[in-house]
Amino acid sequence: MSLPVLAVILFSIGLLVVLTKKNTIMMLIGLELMLNSANLNLMAFSSYRADADGQLLMIFILLVAVCEAAVGLAIALRVYRYYQTSVPENISNLKEAK
Repeated sequence: MSLPVLAVILFSIGLLVVLTKKNTIMMLIGLELMLNSANLNLMAFSSYRADADGQLLMIFILLVAVCEAAVGLAIALRVYRYYQTSVPENISNLKEAK
């Protein structure tokens, strides 16, 4: 199996996870899988063209993915502490006043 085919399969799995799961953490995992499949594609095409541009862009995307994971996890934990749920559909600012 070639690397671009593997990247398409991983991206499809990540997209399926983002669209079907209701848990915030699972959505973040799906996004990470999609970003990593894009990185795999960049590495494959960089190797095919024999230049370092794709590898430099891959490092940039990897740094963005790490920052996104850290900030997303921090926000998800904060929301869970406040609302006591991790399902985005159950989070509302219009709940009854306590």
